[in-house]
Amino acid sequence: MKKQILLLLILIAFILICSLTDSVIEIIKTGFENFAIHHKLAYMLWGMALAATVFLPRKNYFALGIMVGGLVGLPILLRNPYYIGVIVFIGIYCLIATGLSLLMGYAGQISIGHAAFYAIGAYTSGLLTTKAGFPPLLAILVAIFLSAFIAYLIGMPTLRLRGHYLAMATLGFGEIVYIFLTASVGFTGGPSGFGEIPRIAIGNFVVESQLSRYCLVWTLVVIGLVFSLNIIYSRVGRALRAIHGSELAASAMGVNTSKYKIQVFVLSAVYASIAGSLYAHFVTFISPSSFTLHFSILLVTMVVVGGMSNVWGALMGTVLLGLLPEMLRGFRDYDILIYGFILLSILMFMPDGLFGIVGRVGGFVRKAGKF
Repeated sequence: MKKQILLLLILIAFILICSLTDSVIEIIKTGFENFAIHHKLAYMLWGMALAATVFLPRKNYFALGIMVGGLVGLPILLRNPYYIGVIVFIGIYCLIATGLSLLMGYAGQISIGHAAFYAIGAYTSGLLTTKAGFPPLLAILVAIFLSAFIAYLIGMPTLRLRGHYLAMATLGFGEIVYIFLTASVGFTGGPSGFGEIPRIAIGNFVVESQLSRYCLVWTLVVIGLVFSLNIIYSRVGRALRAIHGSELAASAMGVNTSKYKIQVFVLSAVYASIAGSLYAHFVTFISPSSFTLHFSILLVTMVVVGGMSNVWGALMGTVLLGLLPEMLRGFRDYDILIYGFILLSILMFMPDGLFGIVGRVGGFVRKAGKF
């Protein structure tokens, strides 16, 4: 308990210092193109961290504090808007991976069609704002409800399947959505897509710069992470882990397996829908090529590489696979070969993913500290 109180005091002290000391503000200001925007939105992130410490289990206080601290300080180091843009898209993928981790890692249900919900969120929000004149926030809300409704309808029959049959069913759903978007030329623009999607506006503030997108996306990632961790450590989370271990045994113990599987499937679809809406309003142009089977497989790979057994692992895998292409650009023709080698090595020699390695290293350090 003392550690949590200390963390709270450090965060509060940092905010007060940044608010009252002009010299500290000037130091931070040099790292941003528009400090006025960041000054407000950075505090939003810190506010999320403070709120999260109230609702999260104790073991996650320190990890979340480090994460939010890194998020606030990262734009100071990455002054190039291009690199901030890369981190923005990694945040969008983290949002999807968080929901997919709940579905795959905790409930044990495989989905290779989450690009479909990503597309539904993007196209619903994009079409409503461009053709129906909806405000972006209202369009995003409608997209969330539509994705949840479709996920419920798809989940009712699909989640009765298991193993490879479930994977094939979700893969088929993703392909149906992709074919529909490609074939509906008059409605969705077909293979060429459509553009002129308006930016997200919060009151009079338009989320237009890379920095403002960064703050918005990662604030939503923190919210999604806090919500997911609360589910994991609740009665629902214990039921999901029981289903993952043995659905038959969980059912025998009185767990309503169908109910929980559908609920987590709908929740993961909502996460993907929000990410899709953010993508549409940030890029302002969408086409079916962004929502292919390849993207669904990439999402599953992110979760597996990070470690399906923990939602933090899903975030680690997403960050790694999001940064690797940028880090390997200097190798030119060999970047794909090196990327595949790294990915294959992780899958072969790290069956628990990156989070499993981190856990073992942490255990070794704790044992070494006792001697």
